[in-house]
Amino acid sequence: MEYCNKCGNKLTEKECINCGISEGMVAYCENCDEFKFPMYNVAVSAVICNPDFSKILLIQQYGRPKNILVAGYVNKGENLEHALIREIKEEVGLDVIDFKFNASSYYEKSNTLICNFIVRAKNENYSLTTEVDAANWFTIEKSKEAIYKGSLAEKFYNLAIEKIQSCYN
Repeated sequence: MEYCNKCGNKLTEKECINCGISEGMVAYCENCDEFKFPMYNVAVSAVICNPDFSKILLIQQYGRPKNILVAGYVNKGENLEHALIREIKEEVGLDVIDFKFNASSYYEKSNTLICNFIVRAKNENYSLTTEVDAANWFTIEKSKEAIYKGSLAEKFYNLAIEKIQSCYN
């Protein structure tokens, strides 16, 4: 952030001290006399498992033949849990039995903090919407081969598989 989102003045950097503890150098507007903390988008993504955790659902979007995870932005006023359930329903039509937080990561290309969850679907009966080109259930072994290599989806997937295998096998 280079300019104040309130008044448009060029921001400087100033040490921010909160309750006697330094938060380091933070963007500061001298005109508004306010610190300006970084702003970014928030999204959810899901490693969707079938009811017995033996399969993973991967999708393809935007005309690309790469297998990724269901994901989407959190709307203003919406919590992560609601966004997660909504995005899964919107993209693949599945109902969720339960879910658990997996990991989060900042994605610089879209200035987004992505919060990933391990999700157990009620059944394997997905239905495609206009947001998704293709979807397929893969066994754990086949999904390791199918997930888009080098992607953030693969990072979340690998962390989730470790947790799934330690808890359910």
